[in-house]
Amino acid sequence: MAYAVIKTGGKQYRVEKGTRFDVEKLDAEVDTEVKFDALMVGEGEALKVGTPTVDGASVTAKVVNQYRDKKGIAFKFKRRKGYHKTKGYRRALTTLEVTSIAG
Repeated sequence: MAYAVIKTGGKQYRVEKGTRFDVEKLDAEVDTEVKFDALMVGEGEALKVGTPTVDGASVTAKVVNQYRDKKGIAFKFKRRKGYHKTKGYRRALTTLEVTSIAG
């Protein structure tokens, strides 16, 4: 099975055809196609590594869902000073499903 490595949202993901994964929010509607340049494409011994991307290699993915993640807590404190601060956040995420790997 061929796989590729793509970069989005400051992170790298190893994907194969049919893989579903969550990334930082992308500006795309649900059921639209998104295209990424591949940093690495390969299958077994035939591995191509790009500098920084492989020429002509790309990954096409379908946007499945746009949602916000469960709440996370950021807690700060300084010992013996009576200082503590709690702040919550929810990341905006996009779920993608890989439809094809070219290259």
